[in-house]
Amino acid sequence: MSWKVIDRNKPVVDPDAPPLLSDGVREKIRAYTARYEKKQAALLPALHLVQNTIGHVPLAAMVEVAELLDIQPSEVLDTLSFYTHFWTHPKGKKVLTVCRSLTCELLGGAAVLDTLKSHLGIEEHGTTEDGQYSLVTEECLAGCDHAPCLLVNEKLHHRVKPEDIEALLAAEQNDQLAMQRSDLFDPPAPAEASVQAQPSGDTGSPPQEDTN
Repeated sequence: MSWKVIDRNKPVVDPDAPPLLSDGVREKIRAYTARYEKKQAALLPALHLVQNTIGHVPLAAMVEVAELLDIQPSEVLDTLSFYTHFWTHPKGKKVLTVCRSLTCELLGGAAVLDTLKSHLGIEEHGTTEDGQYSLVTEECLAGCDHAPCLLVNEKLHHRVKPEDIEALLAAEQNDQLAMQRSDLFDPPAPAEASVQAQPSGDTGSPPQEDTN
């Protein structure tokens, strides 16, 4: 085994590279800070937004987030690396998360994981060649009464059996929630990237209700 040689004189992030975060994303992060007493408290929402926009949170994006929140890049990395939800490298379009809690293990969770590995041809933390799926495990998905559980992005599947895997993966809507989801961390729409100017003479006051 050989150790990778690191050149300490070479910057990890190219200082001359163009910004990764768009103006719209930056404005949305600044809007988060208004919710808190200190800018730093908006770090988690900012990381969610960046990942949902780019697909992961590369080092260059961490530096830009740190600048927006007036903190050190190391603080961003410390927070990001604490949570398994965040990725520092590209992930699949859909992330499969298999629960490895005791309840799921006793009811067949290990067999579900093995079937996923075999069907997708990847190991844990791997991503399929077509970029469609990444596979990870978590200690608990909080669905012990419906074990074994499998999370596809934000959708939790209950009582999953190995024989269900092929059909589940083939379903295009396997990550779609039946309920309305929050769009708080979604990438900003193109119209949100710039402030819309009000027409001349418009005071911005709400229309008066007609009481007649």
